[in-house]
Amino acid sequence: METREALGYLKGLLEGLELDTNKKEGKAISAIVDVLSNIVEDIDDITEGMELMAEQLDAVDEDLADVEEYLADEDYDDFDYDCDCCDDDCDCCDDECAVFEVECPYCKTPFSVDEDTVLDGSTTCPNCGEMLEFEIEECDCEEHEEEE
Repeated sequence: METREALGYLKGLLEGLELDTNKKEGKAISAIVDVLSNIVEDIDDITEGMELMAEQLDAVDEDLADVEEYLADEDYDDFDYDCDCCDDDCDCCDDECAVFEVECPYCKTPFSVDEDTVLDGSTTCPNCGEMLEFEIEECDCEEHEEEE
């Protein structure tokens, strides 16, 4: 039985008892039923709001799925990353040199950092908050040896 139906049943029972609402007991029971009626209305309002929010969330979820699908279909090889560690023609560096995968030595959480963060020399772990420091090693490919 739904809450609204249960309230209607309770009201019917009370009417059948023919309580005198001029007496204390009748006033108290009548007030309790009024409070229950207000609670049922509030629950109905909340339920209606949740249903509306669920519809909106579904719409956002569909939009996000469209964005994810669009991004998955993109050809990221067309993007041009600038490589500050060497000439853009260097074979040792590819388009992924702008992002580095790091694993926190404290909590073992993997995360990505960009080249600027590595060049700054340190960052904090997004999971445990420990300060991580980076050591920058020089590139030892043949092209860089020729430049020196």
